[in-house]
Amino acid sequence: MTSLISAAAGNAAAIAAEQKSADVTDWAARAGWVVGLLLFIALVYWLMREGWKWRGTLQGDLPELPTAPSEPGPAKLELSGRYHGSTTAGQWLDRIVAHGLGTRSRVELTLTDAGLDVVRPGAADFFVPAAQLREARLDKGIAGKVLAEGGLLIVTWEHGEKLLDSGFRSDRAAEQAHWVEAINNMIKTSTTEGTAR
Repeated sequence: MTSLISAAAGNAAAIAAEQKSADVTDWAARAGWVVGLLLFIALVYWLMREGWKWRGTLQGDLPELPTAPSEPGPAKLELSGRYHGSTTAGQWLDRIVAHGLGTRSRVELTLTDAGLDVVRPGAADFFVPAAQLREARLDKGIAGKVLAEGGLLIVTWEHGEKLLDSGFRSDRAAEQAHWVEAINNMIKTSTTEGTAR
């Protein structure tokens, strides 16, 4: 029994002699990696920002956004939710960034006989005159934002000589269908009145 104990003790001593302490962390190399990673992230952010600014420059021919008239008339519909951006009509990935149209934000929409008033806290407000409205529909995506089928209210409108799609998401998604119907009826009515003259 004592020979087993002495053999075990001898093995333990041999194992202890073979074990080495863990390597000491090379803090200089680790700090270098962290600084390099931070510089890489800063470079990517800077390139994205420059790309955003360049896109705005390319869209410089887009006129200033119209503002709401002082007397727009009584509200037909009101909606609170999110503004997800504007794109060239029919091209849901061609984001428009000029005049702040690319900035996502909270939104308060008001539809009147005069048009669509878009109030965005923290971003540029704009107004779409009724004569510039072209279509409203439910869709699933715009400018990199994809939701369930019919999750976005898309309003197509003319600005300058360009057709734009603007995407909105109501806090109460069920009311978006009423908006589509109301805007499209408004467009049909104004088109009918225009052809009757």
